[in-house]
Amino acid sequence: MIDADDLADLRVTADYQFGAGAGDALFPPDDDLSVRRSSSGRPSQVLAEAGRLVTYTTDGRFTLGVAGGRRLADAFESPACRVVVGDESEPFVRDGKNVFAKFVADVDPDVRPDDEVLVVHERGDLLAVGRAELDADAMLDFETGMAVKVRDGAEE
Repeated sequence: MIDADDLADLRVTADYQFGAGAGDALFPPDDDLSVRRSSSGRPSQVLAEAGRLVTYTTDGRFTLGVAGGRRLADAFESPACRVVVGDESEPFVRDGKNVFAKFVADVDPDVRPDDEVLVVHERGDLLAVGRAELDADAMLDFETGMAVKVRDGAEE
């Protein structure tokens, strides 16, 4: 179980990193969350029944798990936090393969390198979560290069 102080800190970090409302979406008050802690006692992973929501990295930011990605996708309207791909990339991205710029159909204009992003299909299905390697403009302009380093694919 997670204590109230840790929950408040996690929500503030989520709101800062992903935008207002992310903390409540990722860590709702009525959810039974568990926390894995580092040897120093700092929260390192936040887990829900559906799986890993986030990992709290040493630089003070979250990396998303697929379960956390689903919660953000449900909470935010498209294109927030999203990189959109089409049919050609779908099976590969679901399987955890990286997203290349030439396959990016759309992207949240606020995405910057090193941002945590949701990779979604044009119809809205979550395919994966990962780290942006390029900013939004570059993802749309470049014909080569990696756009998103996929961490976890959302296998069907």
